Parts: sequence; structure tokens; C-alpha cells
Amino acid sequence: MKKFDLLCQLSCNLLEPAALVFNIQPLDNKVQRVMNENLQIDPYIRPEKFIDPLEGNRCFRVNPSEGEMQFQYSATVEVSPDWFDPFEIHETPTTKLPVETLRYLYPSRYCQSDLLFGLAMSEFGNLAWDYSRVTAICNWIYDKVRYISGSSDSQTSAYDTATQRAGVCRDFAHLAIAFCRALNIPARFVSAYAYQLDPPDFHACFEAYLGNRWYLFDPTRRAPLDGIIRISTGRDAADVSFVTFFGAVQLNRMNISVIQTEASKEHPLKDTGAIAI
Repeated sequence: MKKFDLLCQLSCNLLEPAALVFNIQPLDNKVQRVMNENLQIDPYIRPEKFIDPLEGNRCFRVNPSEGEMQFQYSATVEVSPDWFDPFEIHETPTTKLPVETLRYLYPSRYCQSDLLFGLAMSEFGNLAWDYSRVTAICNWIYDKVRYISGSSDSQTSAYDTATQRAGVCRDFAHLAIAFCRALNIPARFVSAYAYQLDPPDFHACFEAYLGNRWYLFDPTRRAPLDGIIRISTGRDAADVSFVTFFGAVQLNRMNISVIQTEASKEHPLKDTGAIAI
């Protein structure tokens, strides 16, 4: 178990009345418990809170008029991930996959698994059908794709990243997801806060469905897996943007902070195990 204090500060200018949808509140479930949280909006507007019925993501919407807006969200989150022996984790045949995971086999806007089928098969098609194959995908991306800030934009897809061999965390996650889906492994995008991420920012990683549950992976290796505080999951980044503007809005400032405040004894599988959150 680890406990973290989170802080997210955002400011923006609205050139006209607009709708803003925020996706910055961590998931609250049996292994990631939101112990307390506080949302401040200046000037104050009552937020309309809702939960995504497909993913369970916690969101809120505000509809401000013109001018500058300040948002500050803080929370204390206790993370108690489950650890498993990776040698005991195997892929699930598509005939036995739960129906709710099938949507994560299809190509999506940023994860064109159909276009990357040939590359995925040539690189990973002959590997064992288990946890090690997803690990091999992460290793391939880490070794062959350079992490370069500013090397991609909101239009960059997994196919672009495979071609250009450069990107940031969301590009690494999109490419890994596309490879997994090309191999009939359900995979989904994860937006998160991340302990020890430098510089502090929102982070992106992914989950693959193996055996009978989702396992967390991060091909960037820029944060410890047990320091990932999940915000939301989706098919790709289009589903989980931390803020979506409907109107003329300019984001001026963003500040993210993740501080570990408490930790229990390290799990014996911490360095070699598979983590499910």
C-alpha cells in the first residue's frame, strides 16, 4: 500500500462562453481508494459531475462565460495494487474473452492495429502467448522509439510513431496498444498521475487483458508502476483527455504535483512481478 497527495492546478482564458469537460479525478475502486478530495473553481461555477457508464471514469463539466478561470483539484489517494507472478499469466483465446473486452481489440483513432498487423506479426508473432509477449512489446518500443518532448502532436497516431520512431508517453502507449490488438490481446489506454515523473505532468500508459484481468504496463519506464495513480481508461487518448474544450479556450498554465506520504513494506514481487490495478 502507498498513499499519495495529488495536486492539479489549471488556468485558462475563455474568448467566448464555452463548455469544459474535465477528466482529472482518479478512479475510486477496491485497489485505488480516494480518501479525500477537494475541487476549487474561481470564479465559482457549480460543476456537473458524472461517471462514464462504459469505463467508470469520473468527470465534471462547467459552462463558464468569457474571462479567466482557475481550477485546483487536490486529493489523497491510497493505492494497493495486486501483484502476480508473470510466469503464471497467459493470454486468453479470443473465443473465451469476456464480451466487454472485445471493443479493445478493434482499431481506434490513434491505434491503427490493422495497419500495424504485419509489423506486429513479424516482431512478436512467434513469441509465447503469455505475459512475456506484452513485455517484449514494451521492450521493443523502449529500445527503438526515442522519447523526445515536443516530437508529436494531437494528430500523431501509432502508425506515425512506428514510422518516425519518436514520441512521448501517449505515443508509446498508443503504439503498444496497437501492437497488442494486432495480436488479439485486448489493450486500453490509461491516463494517470505518476509519482517521480520528471518533469511532473499527466502521464499515459496502458493495460493489457491477460488471463482474467487487466495488467498495467508502461513502455516509457519513466515512473514506477506502483506509483501510477489511474485517472481514466479508454480506447485511446481521444477518450480520456484531461480537459476537452467546446469553444474558444486557451490553456495558460498547468501544474501537477504527486507526493508520496506513506508506504507499507515493499511487496516481494515488486521488481519482477506483474501489477494489476
